[in-house]
Amino acid sequence: MITLKSERELKLMREAGRIVALALEEVAKAIVPGVTTAELDAIAEKTIVSCGARPSFKGYNGFPASICTSINHEVVHGIPGLKQLRDGDIISIDVGAEINGYHGDAARTFPVGNVSPLAQRLITVTEEALAQGIAAFKSGGRLTDISYAIQSYVEAAGFSVVRDLVGHGIGRKLHEAPQVPNYGNPGRGVRLTPGLVLAIEPMVNVGTYAIDFMPDQWTVVTADGSLSAHAEHTVALLEDGPLILTQV
Repeated sequence: MITLKSERELKLMREAGRIVALALEEVAKAIVPGVTTAELDAIAEKTIVSCGARPSFKGYNGFPASICTSINHEVVHGIPGLKQLRDGDIISIDVGAEINGYHGDAARTFPVGNVSPLAQRLITVTEEALAQGIAAFKSGGRLTDISYAIQSYVEAAGFSVVRDLVGHGIGRKLHEAPQVPNYGNPGRGVRLTPGLVLAIEPMVNVGTYAIDFMPDQWTVVTADGSLSAHAEHTVALLEDGPLILTQV
């Protein structure tokens, strides 16, 4: 678990986060019907490398690509390949980058062409749930205050939040303690103190929160085949509140 000790460390984390945000921006420009997920992966990798960084995901526990591309009922960890996006799809893009020994990690779900009102609402609710979680990342609170804020918002909107996957601490390693569940009662877990850096990432399903793994042992899908969306930011807790690191 990283606790930032200096302005220099914060600057290094911000640079990693900035590169992640740039990669997401470049990928977003290319999300149109007909593009393949491998093409999106190549755009992200080119952007990350051009900034002097390396893709955090590539080779991580054997993952073969630089980004995760999860379409429709795929929750997270979809592997880029030759599949073409179709009008009406939604796609989650998850990006990680490491530079100077520090990592950034972020994800967004994008509409492909013209999507259904339900799909667009799912994307919006997921982004707003992330905002609620970040707002609950307050000095003096407890870790599950974040979890409760996310779950409450998602379920009030009529959707479900995935329970078997979590956010995480991040810093010198891509995944560090503590785990950050997206559900639970408030007031539990580690004390939230300035310097703590978390990757907060709600994964929201239209139907059940239950998930399954595909045979590739990476791609996670909704158990009932319903749509899923994912949003994530790397966030540092400062004396005056949370600071999103993964935005330009």
